[in-house]
Amino acid sequence: MGVALFMTLSGYLFAKILDGKSIDYGSFLWNRFLRLAPLLVLVIAVVGLQRSLEGESIWTFMTTMMTGIVMPVWPNGGWSITVELHFYFSLPFLLFLIRRVWWAALLLVCVAIALRISIYIQSGEVQPAAYWTIIGRIDQFVLGMLAFHARLHLAGHHFRAISAITLFLVFYWGFSYAGGFHGMPSYPSPSAIWIILPTIEGLACAIAIAWYDGSFTPSRTGVSGLIGHVGQCSYSIYLLHVFVVYEAAWLVNERVMDISTLYPALGWAFLCFVALLPVAMLSFRFVERPFLLLRRNYVGVPDQPITSKVFS
Repeated sequence: MGVALFMTLSGYLFAKILDGKSIDYGSFLWNRFLRLAPLLVLVIAVVGLQRSLEGESIWTFMTTMMTGIVMPVWPNGGWSITVELHFYFSLPFLLFLIRRVWWAALLLVCVAIALRISIYIQSGEVQPAAYWTIIGRIDQFVLGMLAFHARLHLAGHHFRAISAITLFLVFYWGFSYAGGFHGMPSYPSPSAIWIILPTIEGLACAIAIAWYDGSFTPSRTGVSGLIGHVGQCSYSIYLLHVFVVYEAAWLVNERVMDISTLYPALGWAFLCFVALLPVAMLSFRFVERPFLLLRRNYVGVPDQPITSKVFS
């Protein structure tokens, strides 16, 4: 769900940033490269060193990593960056659709669902394509973009939004109870739920994001400010936590207490999250931030009033 939220939020934020404005696409790609590449390259280098010490051919590893632009093979959660890149490559087309004929973007979601149905019919499963690739995640990007333009229909409508979110949580509890990602009955799952699960996740996240953004104005100080500082380091948290999360879980479970049930696991996850924050802050300060200073403006002058034309 964290990945689904991230991808829906990406669609929402870029629709918001570029609403009614032109885009310098070269500068846009340059900025995304500066944002994502430095830490990813460092993580790949560390993982490559680990694999080499374990006896894996470094040439084989690097050859695999070079396919990461197309295939979701980058380590430590880097697979999701591949999907994000595919969204960046398709962004001008998505902006064109939403600005000219917004409902065509919904047709794109329908096309993605139809493609997943086709994969399911041919192979008997669609979970890998739905979870790891743009074939499933495009729904979330598009629904995030549309949610920005539909946000006025949710702003201040707390009952409407909370009801939708609650309904989704009940659904997701049922999905988890039935086995979730790994247990329906195994991975890859033969369940047809994966045909529509990315769409359901994207719709729920889009509703939550649009409602929050349209209804609240969080402070830059206090608790909101603290959460904002943590969010600033979220990319480092995301890529670096994989180095320690499994060993930490094993250590706590074997040497401290049983964490095989939800609430003890959540408690210890929070403590380990806090322990990782100083490392993530150092990573942001010395690995990410120097490159962010090289970014260029990619948002041009107002192009045309978009928001008033969509969902009006």
